[in-house]
Amino acid sequence: MTAAGRRVVVTGLGAITAAGSGVPALWEAAREGRSGVSDFRLDRYPRQRITRAAHIAGFDPAAHLSEQELKTTDRFAQLALVAAAEALKQAGLDTGAPLGPRFGAIIGSGIGGSWTTDDGHYAFYVTETRTDLLTIAKVMPNAAASQISMRYGVRGPSLAISSACASGTQAVGYGLQMIRAGMADAMLVGGSEALLTPATFRAWEVLRVMAPETCRPFSDKRNGMVLGEGAAVLVIEELEHALKRGATPLAEIAGYGTTSDAGDLLRPTVEGPAAAMANALADAGLTPRDIGYVNAHGTGTVLNDISESEALRQVFGAHIGEVSVSSTKPIHGHALGAAGAIELVITVQALRDNIAPPTINWLAPDPKCLADPVPNTARARPIDAAISNSFAFGGINATIAIRKV
Repeated sequence: MTAAGRRVVVTGLGAITAAGSGVPALWEAAREGRSGVSDFRLDRYPRQRITRAAHIAGFDPAAHLSEQELKTTDRFAQLALVAAAEALKQAGLDTGAPLGPRFGAIIGSGIGGSWTTDDGHYAFYVTETRTDLLTIAKVMPNAAASQISMRYGVRGPSLAISSACASGTQAVGYGLQMIRAGMADAMLVGGSEALLTPATFRAWEVLRVMAPETCRPFSDKRNGMVLGEGAAVLVIEELEHALKRGATPLAEIAGYGTTSDAGDLLRPTVEGPAAAMANALADAGLTPRDIGYVNAHGTGTVLNDISESEALRQVFGAHIGEVSVSSTKPIHGHALGAAGAIELVITVQALRDNIAPPTINWLAPDPKCLADPVPNTARARPIDAAISNSFAFGGINATIAIRKV
């Protein structure tokens, strides 16, 4: 088989989010409409205005990491290591020996080591205490990919994608392309973000895009997003490689599309997201009528939901009323660079179980948005193929298309 004809499948999934540790907890929460958003207050931020976030409470990195890893990792890399371990276990890969030169790792992150940065700045400017000697190694956006590579002996391509909210989805897309091109046989791909620090939280507050209480995508009276943290990692590999070692393919990564608005830094267009979706479908050899479910970017902000709704109408046309579209961000929060990977894990589960998860907190239609975003209750329906969208500040758009194997 030529490199161009190599099919790529998912053989392992891993996640840790505010919905709980592990993919079963995430999927159950998404399916049942149980939100991980809770009251959230930061000790070093007494004037905090927004007090709701999808925070991972009670996470103990010492239960998952070695002493050396604890010394050399920021929270975002720790979450990535936890998600990668789960994905590799489900994939049935032997981690007792190095995974080797035909295995790669691409982990996206919009910000990287936020907590190390915040703690370091606080120590420097306020308490005048010693700076962590490993600050640079912990802060760098490629730290998660590098830590995963070191733990598992991943000696093929290893890199980070940092393109804001599209990072996780682009990591999967570039992993797909590397396997297709013959650069690797298998990849660990996904995203990780741990950005709920005082300074970062305040920076989002001043943008005035955060919901004071509830995130309600595509709904009337929506007023913003809810920040979250977490990680999701997928094992993807060439189909024959997976079958030869006895792995069970969970879904096929069938297509990828990415575009740039090349316009406003913050204001989304319709044409860019529509082109990303159309390109992913074309790459997969799918038509809009083949798609049963769309996991929308769906942040709950006024402009994003309107532009994404119009982009979906452009791509799906008259079929838009027959495809189930929902946003799961009210469940796990908007985890920025990890969001696309978390949502792709949910999309794979939706495909496998033939269930479209709901958009919770929905009140009533907004005439400018989708009329039926699977409001509040999951919907059983045939899903043979699906897409997952991520649209980022800077006008970066990315879509992954998957189908049953």
